[in-house]
Amino acid sequence: MPFARGIGAPELIIILVVVLVLFGPKQLPKLGKMFGKTVKEVREGMDSFNDEMKNESDKKAEETASVEETPAAAKEADASDSSKEAK
Repeated sequence: MPFARGIGAPELIIILVVVLVLFGPKQLPKLGKMFGKTVKEVREGMDSFNDEMKNESDKKAEETASVEETPAAAKEADASDSSKEAK
């Protein structure tokens, strides 16, 4: 599998040369800033998405726990009602 390995130094150098030729040395700082801002926004978006998913799963777990507790409490109530009727 030739695509299984990561990007190495030769590939990075080729990419940097192509970017330098396409945009020129004057535009590189602007491109770097734009790229950095984009990466930061994507990371923030992913973090907020992960936080929302974690909150949702926590809510689901709490709901599941309360639903699982309810039948047990109902059985205990039925058992106490039955023992009262037997007396």
